Amino acid sequence: MLRQALLVASRSDGARKVMETAPFTGDVVRRFIAGETIEDAAHVTGELTGEGLLVSLDVLGEDTHDKDRAEANVTHYVELLERLGAAGLGARAEVSLKLSAIGQTFDADLALENARRICGAARSASTTVTIDMEEHTTVDHTLGVVQELRRDFPDVGAVVQAYLRRAEEHCAELAYEGSRVRLCKGAYAAPAAVAFTDKEEVDRSYVRCMKVLMAGKGYPMLATHDPRLIEIASALTVLNERDAGTFEYQMLYGVRPEEQRRLAAQGAQVRVYVAYGREWYQYFMRRLAERPANLRFFMRSLVGRS
Repeated sequence: MLRQALLVASRSDGARKVMETAPFTGDVVRRFIAGETIEDAAHVTGELTGEGLLVSLDVLGEDTHDKDRAEANVTHYVELLERLGAAGLGARAEVSLKLSAIGQTFDADLALENARRICGAARSASTTVTIDMEEHTTVDHTLGVVQELRRDFPDVGAVVQAYLRRAEEHCAELAYEGSRVRLCKGAYAAPAAVAFTDKEEVDRSYVRCMKVLMAGKGYPMLATHDPRLIEIASALTVLNERDAGTFEYQMLYGVRPEEQRRLAAQGAQVRVYVAYGREWYQYFMRRLAERPANLRFFMRSLVGRS
């Protein structure tokens, strides 16, 4: 119930206004958001890659409803990728892209065209793009865009959300050679007809999906902070005779940083999902909804300032 309430609040203009104007919000948000500008993102990327970690950069600004805003987001991504290329960070840092930020909400053809532009800029910077998954209603279209992009950019990453009932099916379809697939639990509200609503059911789905991806020929990107799932992933690595270069763990910026470094020190590939930008509200609320520890941290911060 709490998770659903937070997800509903993520769409509320009233709740957004309260959060954005509250005096205590800034310090807490900075735990999960790496600043507002390209300079902020480049600085954090340099620090993380210097510590042996990989990075996936997300420019916040989803759910765009007009062409000018979508164009501004595309321009920002291109500038970011040029910055990564110039700094020689392409081998260590990719970008994550939400199609709703570049036109999916109002013009599907424009979203595909814009995604192609960003993929081209990523190639010039010697890196790539992972297409984020969003609301359950957009899954089929998003996977279709990934398929189209892979005709010219075969290293484009796809995302599967384990909370959706068709997740295992999608993993089986995507577990082919050269296919980069991020597996996450999912952080959006969805009806029980299409999604598992019980945490244990979601965890079991995640394990089933992980088994499919780790046994397949693709490149799994296991996005989880759950110690149990990380332990199962380690066992699947041995079972499927995978070496460290054939898959990676992914974790959010600001969440379990010690574990990120521990895994990297053991030789695992660990990628940190780094979000930045001024449009942080929806992203921040989903982070609170998906993991109780994040909400506890937030509440402790409020108490400490009262």
